[in-house]
Amino acid sequence: MKEQEHIVKSFEEELEAISTKIAQMGGMAEAQLAAAIDCMARRDIALAERTVAEDRHIDDMEREIEEDTVLLIGKRQPLAVDLRQTISALKISTDLERVGDLAKNIAKRSIVVIGDYETPARLMQGLSRMGRLAQGQLKSVLDAYANRNAEEALHVWRSDAEIDEMYNSIFRELLTYMMEDPRTIGACTHLLFIAKNFERIGDHTTNIAETISYLVTGEMLVDERPKSDQTTTTALSALRENK
Repeated sequence: MKEQEHIVKSFEEELEAISTKIAQMGGMAEAQLAAAIDCMARRDIALAERTVAEDRHIDDMEREIEEDTVLLIGKRQPLAVDLRQTISALKISTDLERVGDLAKNIAKRSIVVIGDYETPARLMQGLSRMGRLAQGQLKSVLDAYANRNAEEALHVWRSDAEIDEMYNSIFRELLTYMMEDPRTIGACTHLLFIAKNFERIGDHTTNIAETISYLVTGEMLVDERPKSDQTTTTALSALRENK
């Protein structure tokens, strides 16, 4: 009996250690995203370069979590909720690694924009607002994971359309700048990629929300994911109008 209790306790401690690492990785991804937004908004090349370099720590953490979960599955052969916890840790760490990569890409684009272009303050403010919205949703979904709160995760899941709508607005504005003044095409192209990276961060946050819902309830979400990306339609309309 004591041996069985010891095995159960050890297993719970290993699961808790993985959850702790997910929380740490989430904090790192959140800090990486905040730094990417700040370097863009403040036109801070030194901060952008540090942000690019810091991404390797998130990559290292993902590998560590993957090794821990694979070892745990092989050694403990978890079932039911325990298996959901281990599988969810793998999926969430993958999404957090992608958030880190996207934040790194934002910093890289910012270095080019800051060094080579003058950009309207209004555009930068719009991108900063979009970034802060993505950052807020990432924080909320990490809180939902820490609290195992499926309702809070669903709220984040339903909010993804807000980021898409902001992306649509910025896309239209940048397209207008490029059509009115071809000299802005270089800068606007980089800003479009930055906006798309924020939109993709929103998608990965939504992935994490779906994983949390599955972790807590044991059921996959069957509703259609709320999306409002209209950029393809916007671009085609603009091309037709300028023929």
